[in-house]
Parts: sequence; structure tokens; C-alpha cells
Amino acid sequence: MSRSEKVTFAGSTGEMLSGIIDIPDGPVKGWGVFSHGFTLGKDAPSASRMCKALADSGVGMLRFDNLGLGGSAGEWSAGSFSHKVADTVKAAEFMRSEGKEISLLVGHSFGGAAVLAAAREIPELDAVATVGAPFSPKHVAHVFDAALDRILSEGSAEVDLGGKRVEIRRHFVEDLENADLTDCIRQLHKPLMVLHSPTDNTVGIENASTIFQTARHPRNFVSLEGSDHLLTGKGQAARAARIIAAWADQYLDAAH
Repeated sequence: MSRSEKVTFAGSTGEMLSGIIDIPDGPVKGWGVFSHGFTLGKDAPSASRMCKALADSGVGMLRFDNLGLGGSAGEWSAGSFSHKVADTVKAAEFMRSEGKEISLLVGHSFGGAAVLAAAREIPELDAVATVGAPFSPKHVAHVFDAALDRILSEGSAEVDLGGKRVEIRRHFVEDLENADLTDCIRQLHKPLMVLHSPTDNTVGIENASTIFQTARHPRNFVSLEGSDHLLTGKGQAARAARIIAAWADQYLDAAH
């Protein structure tokens, strides 16, 4: 079984971000960084289960709370997609400073979009995997659609996201509007694995098709048959992680 170590590091805004490194018990094949979904955090089932399963497969993973979530300092509403991308790069830099250069980026949902954008900023990276990721970061705007006019006219609005009240500010919406992953995906120059459930009701399967079609080889697509978007069903997150670990193995071996 893997073990977990708590860490903190400075994010792109200077605020301290809270993370956990899931460390393999046996030999380490490589290290990676995990980017969580919209407001989920490092302790969400998808994040913790996937990272622990990757560590059990020999890939040590850093998962961390984005600005203002979980144990991280700052206000979530002060952040944006660009901050999420920049903090993913900061996480990789932190791992590098710890002597754990990362080979793998894994992103779930909104975090999947973030790792696609962050990959170009991490020179030592060998492979990227996305799970239930949107092709366009602004896909996430559907969850606060009803408040959009108010956000734009008044500068911010509180919205209910799955029982959690969060403030969405105008700069967040404008940042989403400007985020375009097309070039990031086309110029990735890294092996990419796109995992997606055909019955995902939050981020439709057509997102995976577009990411895959935009990407160049080597690229892989895996259908997570029977999974929901949040991978909450029994064994769903661990299965996705095992698939990623088996696929990444060839690239991790080449890196060491």
C-alpha cells in the first residue's frame, strides 16, 4: 500500500497551497501531479482514489487544493482557469525542487483542461492523461448560467454548486472566454490518453472526441464504460488510474 505525506507550496498568487503526495511503497517508476475538478479539492473521491491507485501502481502523485479550497489559503473567487493552470505548473516546480521531477500529468474534469494547458510549461513531462475533461474550459459556465447576467452586470454573484455556495466573479467568466485549448492540444508533443465515460451527463463524450481529434499521435482514447462523471461508483476511480498507469509505464520507463 502507498503512504501519504502532507506538503505545502506557494501557488502562482503567492498563497500557500495544501497538497498530499501519495508515495509508492515499493520502487518508484515516476512522479506525477493531479489536477482536481472545478471545486472538488484534493480529498474528493476522484482525486484521492485515483492518486492512491496510481501510487499503488508505482507512480507517486501530488494532489493539491486549488486557491481557497480545502487546506489552501486565499479566496477561491479570486482565482481563475489561468490561475489553475499556473498553479499546476507551480506544483510541478515544487516536485522538481523536492528531487521528484514529474513524468505524468493527470487531470479530472475542469482539471483535465488545466493539465492540457499546463503541459507546455513543464519541460520534463513525459505523458498527459485526462479523465472526463471538457474540450473548452468555458464548458464549466453551464453550472452558473442562470447567474451569468448578474455576474457580468454586478461584477459577481453567489451560486450554488452541488450544495456549496461559491462566489463567481466577472474576471473568472472573462478568463474562461479567453481560454482556448486548441493550440495546447495540437502542440502538446507528448503522449496523450483521453479517458471518458460514454454516459457522462456533466461533460458529454463529444468533448473527448474533439480533444482526441485535435491531438496528434501518440494519442489514445479509453471509454470508461459504466462510470459517472465524478467516478464515485465502486472501483471507478481506481480502474481509471490502473489504465493510466499501465499506459504510462512505457513512457515512465523511457524517462529513467
